[in-house]
Amino acid sequence: MPKNILFVCVENAGRSQMAEAFFRKYGKDKFNVTSAGTSPSSKLNPLVIQVMNEIDIDITIQSPKELSDSMTDDSFKTVNMGCMDKESCPALFVNDVLDWNISDPKEKPIEQVRIIRDQIKNKVLTLIDSLND
Repeated sequence: MPKNILFVCVENAGRSQMAEAFFRKYGKDKFNVTSAGTSPSSKLNPLVIQVMNEIDIDITIQSPKELSDSMTDDSFKTVNMGCMDKESCPALFVNDVLDWNISDPKEKPIEQVRIIRDQIKNKVLTLIDSLND
């Protein structure tokens, strides 16, 4: 039975969506991966879609999802991407969470969104390596 990996943030429109996409691309079949937010946006951040397309990862079929108790309860590993505000911070609702504290790409210029994308890719690859040990 594949183990569940969950990436969470507030809006599920940028960071956690990139992490989910990287894990799908580089992770092994023994994991199910999803992402969610405590207060999901209505759509993905267009710049996030653009910078992922630049590296040949299409996330246009992904959509923001609301974090549910079953998602956190069934998760083998939960990663909090970072919080914009402490009121809706996913780390407050999940036990034993990894907190990556990655800057939110919302309203940032494309150059910064690319840097955030690359940080997420590196962290996802490190996580995959640690899970395969």
